[in-house]
Amino acid sequence: MSTPGPLAGGHAPDGTRVYAPLPENHPPKPLAQRIGAVLWPSFFSAAVSTLVFFAVVDPVELREMAFPQWQISREVGYTVAFFLFWLATASSSLFTWLLLRPPGRFSHALPPED
Repeated sequence: MSTPGPLAGGHAPDGTRVYAPLPENHPPKPLAQRIGAVLWPSFFSAAVSTLVFFAVVDPVELREMAFPQWQISREVGYTVAFFLFWLATASSSLFTWLLLRPPGRFSHALPPED
């Protein structure tokens, strides 16, 4: 009887399919490391995005166009924009992290088709 797993490339002498063993599961990373791997690059990207955006756009003029009834200072505009950029880049980093997780820990090989 063969071991389920990815096809190793052929058949045994008795005609059964040969499968490679499932990949070894790596121990999970510490929670702080996983959170840092998502938040640190997104923090850096949000900071750069905020600098580039406000090099071109004045937050007071943006407020006058978008929300004329609100009294928002320039500093509050910078802060709100930074956290919005951080939310956007953190979600991007989180989705990337989810897609790059090792497959062996979260999925199993399908049973062989005979």
